[in-house]
Amino acid sequence: MFDLFSWSHILIMLVVALVVVGPKDLPRLMNMAGKWAGKARAMATEFRKSFDEMARESELAELRKEIDNLKKNNPVSDIAGSMTGLQAEISSSMEAVSTAPVNTAPESGNVEPRSGEFEVTESGPPAPQPASGHSSS
Repeated sequence: MFDLFSWSHILIMLVVALVVVGPKDLPRLMNMAGKWAGKARAMATEFRKSFDEMARESELAELRKEIDNLKKNNPVSDIAGSMTGLQAEISSSMEAVSTAPVNTAPESGNVEPRSGEFEVTESGPPAPQPASGHSSS
């Protein structure tokens, strides 16, 4: 606490104060010096607290700025916005498909098969071939 004074310096100051002030008024002088030291210490503590509070506020302001920047430049929210747009587009196209008329019944009998398809006919199993009259002996 007393970096400027050693114990010998403090002892010399007490002896001088005892001689100058006198033994009668010395307790009152020490009481006043103690009150002043207490006030000075309280002011230093208050100053330190206010300085620490200002430092915390500036750090909080910086953190708020960083959070705001992250919110503005958030790629997840950009993706979510684009996904919402895609979802709306898909739902509108699904509605258009569901309201379009569907023609499931084939037209009259002569429908030609499309490329790569075969025509299905209703016929029974193939008939047996007659044996030829050649006999081998």
